[in-house]
Amino acid sequence: MPLPRPAPGTGRWWVIGTIGCTIGVALAVWLGLANSLGAVTWTDTDYKVLDDRSVQVGFDVHRSPDQAVTCTVQAQDAAHGVLGVLKVRVPPSAERSVHQQVVVRTASRAVGGSVRYCAPS
Repeated sequence: MPLPRPAPGTGRWWVIGTIGCTIGVALAVWLGLANSLGAVTWTDTDYKVLDDRSVQVGFDVHRSPDQAVTCTVQAQDAAHGVLGVLKVRVPPSAERSVHQQVVVRTASRAVGGSVRYCAPS
């Protein structure tokens, strides 16, 4: 079955609309890729409460090779209050992903630990 043809005199607007939509999609894809390339990401892998004053936190940092990164790691209580904070510098290396294991000192017994933020340094 053949497709219906546009009404006479509207073909030009169909072409302009199609070109406009194509440009809009291309722009959205370009902006999305431009904002994500070179971005620093991290993944919390584990935590272990060692005692009443410390928690061990493990995490992976994903960044461009040879890029130094500083991560803020925190320990939390049951109400998600922050009990301790540690800034960790991940030195540059040839690897894109690096695993880190750190001990965060706390004011009282923590129930968890995680990375709050990582940024290039």
